[in-house]
Amino acid sequence: MSTIITDINQLDLDGTYTYADYLSWRIEERLELIKGKIFKMSPAPSLRHQKISGRLHLEMGQFFKNYYGQIFYAPFDVRLPRKDSLASDGKIFTVVQPDLCVICDENKLDEKGCLGAPDLIIEILSPGNSKKEMNEKFDLYEESGVREYWLVEPSDNAVYIYVLNEDGKYIGLKPVTSILKSSIFPDLEINLEEIFG
Repeated sequence: MSTIITDINQLDLDGTYTYADYLSWRIEERLELIKGKIFKMSPAPSLRHQKISGRLHLEMGQFFKNYYGQIFYAPFDVRLPRKDSLASDGKIFTVVQPDLCVICDENKLDEKGCLGAPDLIIEILSPGNSKKEMNEKFDLYEESGVREYWLVEPSDNAVYIYVLNEDGKYIGLKPVTSILKSSIFPDLEINLEEIFG
């Protein structure tokens, strides 16, 4: 009988794990797997982070009520299988929990969350997670085919938008500080003064 994992200290942080392993853990801390490696998520988000996330969710939820696509907020597992492998739990080495994500293809949704790249991912930076979001996740979302990626920077009251081009590479747009417009959802406009207010 295998040992039930209830504490992160029972795991080898240099080991490589799959989504099947992740599902078997009974750890209270929120974790993500990026290419099989464990990433601890920041402790509970700050009040400002939660306000920004809630306001974006409400604003976008209204938009997607009348538009194709659904919006989800963390904790919500997004499994990103490698392009060259089957999508079984034991073959998936990446599971992330973006702050917000939009999925248009309902076939990607199941009881466990999302299997495959969302159309839009939004990450709100916190002092403890900016390096991970800006480095590992940027590369991960680009190679997984996430069509649009927003990095929300509360300290600057700005949103940095990256859009996937025809070559599968992100193109960074001018930082947005007033009216946020999505490239892939052209009718979506958000007043950032209300989001950051």
